[in-house]
Formats: sequence, C-alpha cells, structure tokens
Amino acid sequence: MTAIAPGTVPKSSRGSAARARTLRSLLPALSLALVLMAIAWLNPRAISYFGFNLMLNLAIPIALATIAQMFVIAGNELDLSIGTFVGFVGCVTATWLRDAPFIGVAVLLGSIGVYALLGALIHLRNLPSIVVTLGMSFVWQGLAILILPKPGGKAPDWLLAIMSFKPPYIPFPILAALLIAAIVHFGLMRTSYGVILRGSGGNAAALRRAGWSLLKTKIVLFALTGLFGVLSGMALIGITTSADANIGNGYTLLSIAGLILGGGEFVGGRVSPIGAVIGALTLALAASPLLTFTHIPPDWQVAANGAILIIVLAARVLISRRER
Repeated sequence: MTAIAPGTVPKSSRGSAARARTLRSLLPALSLALVLMAIAWLNPRAISYFGFNLMLNLAIPIALATIAQMFVIAGNELDLSIGTFVGFVGCVTATWLRDAPFIGVAVLLGSIGVYALLGALIHLRNLPSIVVTLGMSFVWQGLAILILPKPGGKAPDWLLAIMSFKPPYIPFPILAALLIAAIVHFGLMRTSYGVILRGSGGNAAALRRAGWSLLKTKIVLFALTGLFGVLSGMALIGITTSADANIGNGYTLLSIAGLILGGGEFVGGRVSPIGAVIGALTLALAASPLLTFTHIPPDWQVAANGAILIIVLAARVLISRRER
C-alpha cells in the first residue's frame, strides 16, 4: 500500500473538486439551456429567427444593466440606483439627446462623472455603498421626473436604426449579447488592469501593498458602471421608442439577479462577464415568453424569476460543498 504524505490531497479529491468547479462554471449555461428547452417544448415555433428577436427584445438593456452592476460588485460594493439611473438616461435620450444633441451628450457624460465621484466618496469616507446608492436612486428618479413629468419623448432616429437592425442568420439580440460578453470579458478577465480591478474586491490589502491606488480602481469601477448604465438606458429607449421616468425601476433587481444567476458573488470580486450576460438572457426568456407559453398570469413574473434564482443558488451551494 502506498503511503500518503501528511498534507497531501489525494488525486481523487482533486479530481472531484475540479469537476465541481467545472460544473459550477457551467451552471449559468445549463440554466439557460433548460429555459430554452422548456420554451421549445411548449412552443417549437418560438425557436426561430423571428421568435428570438421577439423573446429577447428587452434582453440587451437588461444585459447592459447587469454588466453595470457587475463592475460595482467586482469591487465588493452594491448599486441600488442603477434602475432609476437607467430611467434618467432614458428621459435624457428621448428629449435632449434628440432635440439638443450637444446638451444631451454633455448631460450623459456628466452623469458618468457623477458615478465616478460616488466611487471616490464611498472610498474616501468609507461609506456603505448601499446607503449612498439608495440615496442616489431618489436623486435620479427626481431628475427623471423633472425632465419628463409624463410619458413621452421620442428616441433619436439613429438609435432606432441601431436597435431595429436585422442582421442575416443571427438575431440582433443574440449578436449584441455575444459582442457585449466578448468585449467585457476581454477587458476585465484578460488584461492586466482588469486583474487590478478585480483584485480591489478580491484582495484589497495585497493590492495596496503592491502600490496600486484603491481610490483609482474604485473610481474606474463606478465610472464603468455609469457608462454601461448609460448604454442600457439608451438601448431601452431605442426599443421602446419613448420614455417614462419609471421605465427602468425594475432594472436594479434584474441586474442583481442576472449577475447572481451568472455565477457572480457579493464578496471576493468573483464575477463573470459571460455568465452575467447569460444570466440576463435567462431572466429575459424566463420572464415573459415562458410565462406566456405556460399561461401563467404576468403578475407571477417576479415570483418566477425569484424561483429560478433560488433553484440556481441552491444548486450552486450543493456544488460548492462538493468542491470543498
């Protein structure tokens, strides 16, 4: 019998842990596949070019909002204002960006700067991001109401043209989701500065000892959140063609749920851009299309999303226990 040295992990245990890690990384894709199979079983005609365009109509702004939330969570923070910020951007897009483009662009760039200042404030004063962003949610909501007191406005023509683009073979929402996931994955997971940004949430002390500025990383992460929040609001208006001050209120919970479904965690800087986009697509498909095909009332939409989130989290816990 071969003796095992003290402290040595058996090969079978290492193999089991590796399989558990692989299964955990594939869990977002498995969730999406299960939802797609359920839709295909209930209505096979939905699995088509036209069907995906219809079902994933709102997936692009949800995916962008999820990516925006991901940057904040990568730094061990949480943004409770992303939903109302998307609504504010929508109101600016449907009014100033169309009628006075220079003013609209300046306001949107200024809003990204405000996000960067929030990151600096949270770091310098050691403030809880939940409280700060919760307060900002009321600010963004109030500004949106001032800009557009009642539903209306109109998306710029160039934005309508982009969001109504019909590429051959691959539906535009799927093509856009692949592009978003690829760009963010490369920037955050494959570049040296992406490692620094993730390290600010994974091991801030080591990052500080290495000479990197935590203040700068926090500013960059919040600025990126503002940037993708702006893109989300613009994409939403490009789809809906008009705006409302409350149009993005549900995006806060959707962005958090999509990120968690995609394998992200609230601590440790553990995020996955590809998983976040997959989580957003899963929520978009599980919300309206799946409920419609199963004849479940729309009032149960939030409950359905919550049930999917609980199931995926329970599966992740079981996999993590096996990994340990």
